[in-house]
Amino acid sequence: MKHDEMNHDDMQMAGHGMMHMGNLKRKFWVSLVLTIPIILLTPMMGARLPFQLSFPGSDWVVALIGTILFFYGGAPFFSGAVDELKTRKPAMMALIAMGISVAYIYSIYATIANNVFDVKPMVMNFFWELATLIDIMLLGHWIEMNAVMNAGSAVDSLAKLLPNTAHKIVNGQTQDVQVNELAVGDHVSVRAGEQIPADGVLVSGTTSVNEAMVTGEAKRIEKKADDKVIGGSVNGDGTFEMTITGTGDSGYLAQVMDLVANAQQSKSEQENMADKVAGTLFYAALLVAIVAFVTWLFIGNLALALSVAVTVLVIACPHALGLAIPLVVARSTSIAARNGLLIRNRDAMERVKTLKYALMDKTGTLTEGNFEVHAVGSLINGVSDDAVLAQLAGLENGSSHPLAVGILNAAKHRQITAAKVTDIAQITGVGVQGHADGHKVAIVSATYLNQQGIAYDHQQFDQLASSGNSVSYLLVDDRLTGFVAQGDEIKPAAKRMISMLKKQHIVPVMLTGDNEQTAQVVAKQLGIDEVRAQLMPEDKEKIVRQYQQDGSVMMIGDGVNDAPSLARADIGVAIGSGTDVAIDSADVVLVRSDPNDVVEFLNLARKTTGKMTENLWWGAGYNILAIPLAAGVLAPLGFILSPMLGAVLMSLSTVIVAINAMTLRVNKQAE
Repeated sequence: MKHDEMNHDDMQMAGHGMMHMGNLKRKFWVSLVLTIPIILLTPMMGARLPFQLSFPGSDWVVALIGTILFFYGGAPFFSGAVDELKTRKPAMMALIAMGISVAYIYSIYATIANNVFDVKPMVMNFFWELATLIDIMLLGHWIEMNAVMNAGSAVDSLAKLLPNTAHKIVNGQTQDVQVNELAVGDHVSVRAGEQIPADGVLVSGTTSVNEAMVTGEAKRIEKKADDKVIGGSVNGDGTFEMTITGTGDSGYLAQVMDLVANAQQSKSEQENMADKVAGTLFYAALLVAIVAFVTWLFIGNLALALSVAVTVLVIACPHALGLAIPLVVARSTSIAARNGLLIRNRDAMERVKTLKYALMDKTGTLTEGNFEVHAVGSLINGVSDDAVLAQLAGLENGSSHPLAVGILNAAKHRQITAAKVTDIAQITGVGVQGHADGHKVAIVSATYLNQQGIAYDHQQFDQLASSGNSVSYLLVDDRLTGFVAQGDEIKPAAKRMISMLKKQHIVPVMLTGDNEQTAQVVAKQLGIDEVRAQLMPEDKEKIVRQYQQDGSVMMIGDGVNDAPSLARADIGVAIGSGTDVAIDSADVVLVRSDPNDVVEFLNLARKTTGKMTENLWWGAGYNILAIPLAAGVLAPLGFILSPMLGAVLMSLSTVIVAINAMTLRVNKQAE
């Protein structure tokens, strides 16, 4: 799948060598403590500040502490630099490693020259810059890793709400066991009001389940035999027995956590851009330093040439650039998690800027997916309407498809017993078939009747469909026997989503397997002009390809029948949180089944990308300006960037990048 393809080099460099980071939090705090005496005892870029101290031997104390800090705090960057250099792609880690190495080696030289050989004038050291660079870079990478924890915190808290014990059924007897002792295939009993201990399938009993804390959907969902339940959701008034299908690492919550972590460990285009900028700066700084050294060696002397070259290399260190992307990622991820957005592929956020079409499924995406039977009837004399409904219910018994649920609810409401149907099998994209009382029975669509040349009342069909109904037909031994018409409700937020998409110049397109008339009724109410109806699942994927020839495409669906088109689209957005959807299909999973979250995702994506771009310019802009000035490009005009001014610019750019990232906001409704 498009977003799962990472080559070996990408994997090696993923997350700025995060596999080498170790405990960044501890390294950062230890390094910060070691930095305090260095700041108090050593000048900043050659200038001694009023609060700084000096005593006999203080230079050696600073050198000792700086050495510890260099090898301890700098270790992650050396490991990352080695990986980058092995692949011949120097980037952020190589640039940092070069900067701190030059600063350390030159500072040790300065300490020996000043205190052993008493060189005049004194040689300036860079321990202050070494310490602050290591601290800032460790902070940046800690923030980047912490973004994973922030993103998963909402889901992680759900795992803590799982019950400690479960009622396991062994040989017909119930015994309480620890939840972590459950295994796939175990049978457990869940009583009224209890939390479901693990993912599973009902084997007996009926109930209603509140999955709000898992899916964000506040309403209760009716469950019966063969229906799936998610560990962590709350059982209603009924008691049921279930078979465990997922525990521990295989459960829904654990899979979502893995999804978020995998997303954070893959680099986005902007992060790759930051690495490219850093790689360019690596070569540029090296080249400028060499040229400056040779030039000033001829103009001045060795000490001056060496000082200028080292200043260039130290000033080139990416203080602001190292924080540019991690700070925005951390802020964006936090906002997304609070609003039920699981970003599986971070490149999806950057693709929003070129988005032209939003293709979307109808049932479950634009509509509630709660069908209600509006009409059912027999088309053969001697067969009652109730008999038709009984046959339909028999065919749909055990199915969780929205249309099936509508038929079963109607039969239950009318107290009609479902016919006994065996050998039930799906007719892909068409309906269901089976056998009852020695007869072949099937529930099919009007499209199937047209394909098979089976005559039916087109006027009746048009009348039912034009009222927004999905119409299905009952066949007995390939003879048209009855029909059922069901209606669905449009989600209240769907119309706003369509309106907002149009305002952003994104063309909404409805894709549905439903009949043309019903699709047009829904489209008209929502303001959708382009509709593709009577589609098979594979048709949607083909249509995505067609639209991609004219521009970038976002596919919005429920992630079940829509899986191929979700994977094919430039941005796949799954509404709802079915496990298969989250893991296999979509770039973005909207935990709440709210169409408005699509708009919030687009808004957040645009603002996040904008902040990343701004921060890259702030971070790189400092280096682009400071490197040539430090090398003395304006020396003929009497100006050379002093180390002190370079330090001020460096600090200022870092502060600006941090403040800019923290100002990332979405509108009040989304927050």
